[in-house]
Formats: sequence, structure tokens, C-alpha cells
Amino acid sequence: MKLSNLPIRRVTEHALHCAPRDQWPQTLPPVLQLLDEGMDFGPATILVGENGSGKSTLVEAIAMSYGLSPEGGSTGAQHSTRVTESGLEHHLQLLRNIGASRRGYFLRAETMHSFYTYLEENPSMRQVEPDFHTMSHGESFLELIIDKFREGGLWVLDEPESALSFSGSLALVGILKDLLAAGGSQVIMSTHSPLLASLPGANIYEVGPRGLRRSQWDDLDLVSNWRSFMNMPGRYLRHL
Repeated sequence: MKLSNLPIRRVTEHALHCAPRDQWPQTLPPVLQLLDEGMDFGPATILVGENGSGKSTLVEAIAMSYGLSPEGGSTGAQHSTRVTESGLEHHLQLLRNIGASRRGYFLRAETMHSFYTYLEENPSMRQVEPDFHTMSHGESFLELIIDKFREGGLWVLDEPESALSFSGSLALVGILKDLLAAGGSQVIMSTHSPLLASLPGANIYEVGPRGLRRSQWDDLDLVSNWRSFMNMPGRYLRHL
């Protein structure tokens, strides 16, 4: 697979806008590591970790540095209900590949309801938008991905499993797998789902107190914890 046609090659700290190390989110080890060392990106990058580890902060900042709307959408979206962004995006520099697609889309399950209303109030001039509000959460999420994730581009997803069932998660993996196989597309995703983390060919990073640690799927704490629970749920439940 050619890496030269991917939208993003590397993310580093912006040389002219260095981030103060004593302020959040730079105090998070994964954020500090990204700023100090930079990070290379291949066709698919998946970040896994506990709540508050910094994975969504990183995904959001990269999406915003690319020009995507923080509450979901493309580079042209202006949807905003309440500003909660970390400001990290101002301190990042994205090294892009010359001639690669400038298209992209950011999806985060927690803001989808208001984002559907934004799409209704700002309809596309090129096509009729599906009526997302009439669908279930998972159905609308997948329909939006099918509708928007086309051809080459940067596709950023923040914890999409919040909207999806098991079968819906499998369907998303299939959609992303086909996009990557077609070439020119790049996926960056944060997730708590071992199923979504199994996206074929993805570089997986555990995000936590030790920073960003490259890992294989079988070695993830996420996978071993779910496997252990599924084998013996009573061992966990009796301590609640």
C-alpha cells in the first residue's frame, strides 16, 4: 500500500506554537509524548485506553488541526453547541503528503443527535441527505458513514462503539476495511471496543500513564480484560 497518497504522514509539535508543559492536556503522558517525539501515521491508527487517558483528546486535536469540525463533520462544517475543546490543536503541526486528498470527516457518537439537526438545517446542495432523526442511533451512525466516507480522505472516529451493537460494529469494520483497501483513505480512531480495535492492518496504541505504547491486538489489556470477563463473569460481578 502506498503511504505517499495518505492525507497525514506525521504529527509533531508546532515549532512556532510550543505548548506549555505545565498545563492540561500537556500534563497527560500520551500528549506530552506526542509533543516531544512526534508520531507517524499509516493507513489506520487506533488508540485504546481507559477513560481520561487522553485518547479522545488526541483524536479531537488531530481532527481540528486538519480543519474538521470538533463536534462532527467535514472541513466545511460549522456545527458548535458548547466549546469544550482542549486547545491542543493550536500546538500541533500536521505533515501532509503532497497531492493527497484534502477531504475528511470527524464523527463522535456523543454529539450525533445535535449534528443530525445541523445537517437538516444546512442541507447539501449536491444530494438529498438521509433523514437521520427517523433512524435508530446505530442505524443513523452507519448510514452517515456510508453517505460521507467516500473515496480518499481522512476519517476520524471518536469512540464510535457508543452508537453500535455487535453487528453494527462488525459492519463498521467492514466499511473501514473496504475504504482502506481502495487506497487513499486514512483512519484514526479511539475506541473501548476490542472488536473495532481488530481492524485489519491497523497500528494499535495503548494510551495511558506510560504514554503511547505500540501493541498487538492479542496483547492489549482491553482484549485480555474482556476475554477474562467473558470466560468467568462471576469472578468480577461478585466484587460489585
